[in-house]
Amino acid sequence: MRRILQTLIALVSLAVAGATLAVSFNVTQPWVKPARAGASTEAYMQLMSPEGTTIVGARSPVAANVVLVTTKGRQSAPFTLVLPPRATVFLEASATRFALVNVERPLKLGERVPITLVLRHADGSSQEIDVDAEVRRHSPSYDHGFRGHAH
Repeated sequence: MRRILQTLIALVSLAVAGATLAVSFNVTQPWVKPARAGASTEAYMQLMSPEGTTIVGARSPVAANVVLVTTKGRQSAPFTLVLPPRATVFLEASATRFALVNVERPLKLGERVPITLVLRHADGSSQEIDVDAEVRRHSPSYDHGFRGHAH
């Protein structure tokens, strides 16, 4: 009986510890521009963290490197992209965005591109978020707003 009680306490402790590490994080409308093999392309998305966090890196199996592009230039990991609490950060053309450098194969319309974001939270913990971006010519919101798309 004592052994069962110790096991239950250990499991509850692990569950509580795991719950404190999982931080809510939202990625919406991720997409990547088409590209030929060996070229670079850009990835766009909307990011929001209710508690706030910092993105310190990104990677993709289809690219040699993923860098952060800002108005000040390109930054390889580790970089810092601060996401303020409850604010949506838009990664878009002519603003902050990710660049997939030296893609290993052509990225064609409609394909899916995996991107992993590496987060560092205020408590020092790290988290990786997998993003599934579609290869497109323009953002998903463009389809539903700017062109007058009707349902």
